[in-house]
Parts: sequence; C-alpha cells; structure tokens
Amino acid sequence: MQKLNTIEELKKLREVLVQEVFNPGKNMVKVCCGLPCNTLGSHKVADALKDEARKTGIEVEIVKTGCQGLCQKGPIMRAEPYGFYYQKVNVEHAHEVISTTYTTGTPVRELAFRESFLEEPTAIWDEVPFYKKQQKIALRNTGNIDPFDIQHYLGVGGYGAIEKMFSSMSPEQVLEEVRKANLRGRGGAGFPAGVKWAHAKRAPGSIKMVIANGDEGDPGAFMDRSIMEGDPHSLLEGMLICAYAIDAHYGFIYVRHEYPLAIKTLKNAIKQAEALGLMGKNILGTGFDFTVHIRQGAGAFVCGEATSLVASLEGKRGFPHARPPRVSEPGGGPWGYPSNLNNVETFSCVPPIIEKGSDWFLNIGTSGSSGTKVFSLAGKVKNTGLVEVPMGITLREIVFDIGGGIHEDKKFKAVQTGGPSGGCIPEKFLDLPVDFDSLRKVGSIMGSGGMVVMDEDDCMVDVAKFFLSFTQAESCGKCPPCRIGTYQMLQILEKITSGQGEKGDIERLEALGKLVQRGSLCGLGQSAPNPVLTTIKHFREEYEEHIFDKYCRSTVCNLGLFVIVEEECILCGLCKEACAFDAVKETRRSFFIDRDYCTRCKACYTVCPTNAVKIVRTMFERLEEELEIPIERLEVIEKRRRTALKDILETKPSKILSIHKDRTITDAVRIMTEKNVSGVFVVDDNNSLLSLFTERDIAQAVFQGISFDQTLWSIVQMRQIITFDPSAEISTAISIASRNRIRHLPVVEEGRIIGMITFRDLVSYLLPEIFYMATRE
Repeated sequence: MQKLNTIEELKKLREVLVQEVFNPGKNMVKVCCGLPCNTLGSHKVADALKDEARKTGIEVEIVKTGCQGLCQKGPIMRAEPYGFYYQKVNVEHAHEVISTTYTTGTPVRELAFRESFLEEPTAIWDEVPFYKKQQKIALRNTGNIDPFDIQHYLGVGGYGAIEKMFSSMSPEQVLEEVRKANLRGRGGAGFPAGVKWAHAKRAPGSIKMVIANGDEGDPGAFMDRSIMEGDPHSLLEGMLICAYAIDAHYGFIYVRHEYPLAIKTLKNAIKQAEALGLMGKNILGTGFDFTVHIRQGAGAFVCGEATSLVASLEGKRGFPHARPPRVSEPGGGPWGYPSNLNNVETFSCVPPIIEKGSDWFLNIGTSGSSGTKVFSLAGKVKNTGLVEVPMGITLREIVFDIGGGIHEDKKFKAVQTGGPSGGCIPEKFLDLPVDFDSLRKVGSIMGSGGMVVMDEDDCMVDVAKFFLSFTQAESCGKCPPCRIGTYQMLQILEKITSGQGEKGDIERLEALGKLVQRGSLCGLGQSAPNPVLTTIKHFREEYEEHIFDKYCRSTVCNLGLFVIVEEECILCGLCKEACAFDAVKETRRSFFIDRDYCTRCKACYTVCPTNAVKIVRTMFERLEEELEIPIERLEVIEKRRRTALKDILETKPSKILSIHKDRTITDAVRIMTEKNVSGVFVVDDNNSLLSLFTERDIAQAVFQGISFDQTLWSIVQMRQIITFDPSAEISTAISIASRNRIRHLPVVEEGRIIGMITFRDLVSYLLPEIFYMATRE
C-alpha cells in the first residue's frame, strides 16, 4: 500500500476496504488467538481450517483475531456471516466447521455454547449469556480483526476519528470534546482525562510527550494486554488524537517485558502506520508530526504509578517522587518535559468519542462515570474471561448473568475489585452499581479492572495475606510507612493464619493499615492495606475465629482439630494409607486420629471419599467430653448459631409498620391494635428510623398517668435506639440484646427498615444454641 498524502486519500481507502475486507455477506471464520486460546492450540485450529477450506474448495477467509473474551471455553471462534459461536474447538473439528457451516448454513451443534449437556445449545453469538449484557467500546475491534493487518483496522472504520479531527476540528475543540465526555482514567484513579489533557496543554515549553501506560501489574489482569495484542491501532489513534490536542510530537508506550506478543504487535502496527503516512512526519499532509516509541519495563508493580513509570522510562530505577511537579508539569515528565500519561484502555476509548461525539459517550454508563469499563473476570466463577460492560451495571449481573455464577454452584462469598490494591466486597453489596464512586464508598476501587470472585471455600484472612504479600514484595522500599508498615502487617497475618494470633492483633492491623495509607508516598502504599481493612470490616468474625478459636471455617489454614466421624466412615482405610506420620489409628470397628502424632497435613482430609474426616474447633473436644454431645451435633449447633438475622426474616417475615413522630400515643395504640403487633417504628419526615414504640411504652404511660394525647416524640426522644445489620449473626444479636435488655431488634440496611425481630423470636428459634453458648462461656 502506498503512503497516504491527504485526508481525502485516507477517506477513499477506508471506503474501499470497508467493502472488500468486511463485506456483510463474506464467508469468514474469526479464530480467537489471544493468549489463553493460543495456549490451547487455536493457531493449529486456524491452520487446520485453512487446509480444510482449500481441500473442499469452499471460499472461506480464516482470520486470527485477538481475545474474544470467553477464555474459559477456548479455543473459541465466530463463523460469519451467520454469527455462529463455537467453543472448545480442536483440530479434529475443522472438517465439520467448514462443511456443515458453509454447505448447509447450520451451526455445528456440539460446538455451540452450553454449560452442560442437559441444556439446549446456544449457537448465535449475541444470544450467548456471556456476551448479552456487554457493550464494546475499548474492545470494539478486539476479536473482530487481524491485529497484524492495518487494512482490517481501516476496514472497520479505523482512523476515522483522525480524519474528522484533521479536517474539521481544532486542538481546542478536540480537548473540549474529551472533557465534555467525562472520560475518566481507566487505570484506577479515575481522574478525568480532559482535565489532565488541558493541564498538559497549558504547561510551558515547545516539547511535550504522550505516554501510554501498558504496565499492567495486577495479578489476573489482562485488559490492556488484550487491547495491545488484539487492536493496537486503536491505541495509536487515541495517542495521536491526544498529541494533536496538547501539541505533542513524541509518544511512548510503556510495556512490561512479560508481554512479548503485545510488543511484537505494537512494533508491527507502528511500522505499518508510518508506512501508510498515519504516523511520523507530516501526517496526511497536515504538517503535524508524531512518532511513537516502545519502552519495555522490568515488571515492577510500582512502575504502574506515574512518577515511577517516568523514572523507569528514563532508564532509572522505578522510584516514585513527591508531587509537584506532576507529570504534566515541567520537571515532572520524562527528562523534565511536560507529558500526558493515560493507560491503554483510556486511549482506546478516545477515537469513538471524537467520531461519535461526547453526547453519545455520556449516554452510556452513569452521570458520574460515563462509558464502559473492561474487567478481567477471574476466580471461582464459571465463565472466566474478558468483559466490557457499561458503568452502573451491578456486581450481581457481572458475576451471575455474564460469569454464569459460582463454580460448582457453591455459595458466593466476596469479590475483589481493583487487584491487590482494591478491597473485598461481600455478598450484601452484590447489587452495588459498578462505578468509580460506588466502589470507593464500600472501601474498594475500580483499579485497572481486575475482578476476582471468591466462594465459601475461600478464607478471607488468607486472601488478605495473599494480596498483602504481593504488594509488600513489590514495594520499592523508598518510604518507611510502606516498606516497614506492610511488612509488620504481613507478619501479623502470618501469625494469625498459623494459629499464633493474639488478642489485639485485629486492632493492630487496623492501626497499621491507616498509618500506611496516610504516610505512604505513592498510590501503591496508600492502597496496599485495602484488602486487609475491607476483610476486617466485612469478615471480622473470620479473624476472630482464627485468633480465639484457632479455627478456619474454610479449612484453608492449618488450624483446628482433625476427627473421623464414625457414622460417616466406610472403613476404606485410605486415610491411614495417606498419613505419613502414623496419626490415623485403626481399631476393630473404626479409625481415629491420634492428636499427639497429627501434624495437620490434611492428607487424610483430602483423600476421604465420604468426607468423614472433619476439621473442627479446638473447643469441641472439651464440649464433647463435658456435655457428651457428638462433635457432628456440635457442628450443626455452631452453624445454626451463625445464622444471620436476614435468614430469620426470610423464614418469619415481620410487618413493617411506621408512624410519624408527631402522631399521638392514641394513634399508635390504634394501629398496634388493628394490626395485632407489639410495636411500631417511629420515623421522621424523611422516613428515617428514630425509635420504637412498644407495648411496654403503653404500660409505662398508663402507670405514670401520661396523657395519650401527647406526641410519640415526647415519649421516645431521650431513648437511644440500637439497630442491627441483616448480616449480623444470631449469637451476636442475642449477646447485644441481653446486655442492653432490649426486647425488639429493628433490622436496618443502608438506612432502610427491612424488619423487626423480637427477643422472644430468637429464644424460641435458638434455645439449644443459647444453652450451648452459656456452656461455652
């Protein structure tokens, strides 16, 4: 292809390629060759499809694309023009894919999407649950084009934004369009890109730079990598638009060296763009120059932070420095030149904004977080992979509708957003909208887009230790709060998970975490304690179990006692064979574990086919001897004791009756009599709970001779109300109610009254547990 010298030549070339490359009726199989599918042999599948098409004489173009998203089902592919979705395709399927699809026009049934053989297969791409709720902006071309062929990018409308920009927009208009779109940085901080661009533009100096941050260091995150590998020209076009807006002529893409395919793809894309006149000197004859260079990082997590990245880009050690000067100011960018730095996903969103307008982008997402966000969905979810969803979608929709729910249909426990710098969000926030501000309110962050799902088998203390160990190891060591604070926190977590936890450890973790957040120099240190602090906030009882009961309910940490339940044991002897320490002893009719020899290696627990080997609390041994209650029964009682108040409300719904504080005692008595309830909620003008009015208040009014014409507020205004969260355990509620001598327990969630439970309900529901707890103390 010849070099393009004018904007009109680019326009004509795009018009031709749109018809030639992606003609709507063209036979084309788009094979995902992203890294996960590649490791499963997708390149071999693509080659086999080419050979089969040649043998049969059927005209079919085989396109090797970037990541198509559903990594769990790879290798996957899309058969056009029918829009068929195929999964888990191997070389042996090549004949059937070509002959059946392009001879009969029907899908290959066994390759269509379905979770199990009992389900009816879904053959149409857009009807696959994983893709239904997605909306592609940053990933609009990833999975649809050959990333090594610039004609493919032009054929789907690529470089149309710079055509519009150079022909009809001034740099100020471009900057204003990005600012109006409220494009917030997708790298984690969520700072408005338009504001950042304007700051760089105002900086003095004739030399400015544009930097793309491709240093994606979060464990399990591969959003930016997929764009660089699957649609590199969208990144280059976004950088060129930024350069035009701020009058920069030099660009750098900072990529970690662990991404060799991304580096290879980017180098090829830059070479093709320069050859076509879309990069380099005098772009499209406009007189505007912009050259892009690739810089490889050594893989340090801290180099994802702006000032550390700049130091690394200059060839120095990746150390952050205090700001100001910011990267966009003189002295803050590479070699002192003011620069604009955004991450890869942010730049990829820019071309559609320029081409379609800011209003189009603002109509997607929420008022405070416009557009879409790419997430790498990983962990204990059925369908792992790459998803792009509009801002404001709920966590429940991502995990259950797109992700297909929890693996093996186990119970959802938490989701970690924002990578190791984010927080763990519990089940009660599953309906939380996913946007920058909502996630920050519950102690987490958007981050670059990592999303790890956890189920009932995950220990939250161990999860916090895992993420903190990563950030502690990746700390650059420059500032003491991060270097020493994270180390001390990790030592405490190591102590807790090994059964050496002490009273006060939780409080020490909280104090250290807040100290690290306040005193650290860069974002890595300031956010490193997030996983620990959020797990303490939402899963404090697990920390307390580890410390006081020496027990891990998820059986991840080597804590608790190992016992063999005779009623469930089938006497197979596998536990005895597996034990290397001769701790499993055999009698004529049973097996038992000698705790003097047991090292808690979990070998017997792992091999038992009937789950007769149990890991129980240390205190159960004493209770079994004193009360003569079998351990398995104690486990049942313990589980019931941990039942949440919301579970009681579901089994025994309560009437929610409220009355305004200015109503009289007579009004309240009439409502209670008509509805046959023992109490009503007293609320203010905003329907917020102020207090309770109960039968006891009526008795006291009669005894004290108080007029029933008085307002309820005059009776209850001096009373302190105690409310309960629906996730609170019954044992906790009983303890608080007993200590404060209250009979009615209002259950409130985020300021909203959802029910009321009486102490009588708890007693009748949990009489055996009350006896158990009294014995325990």
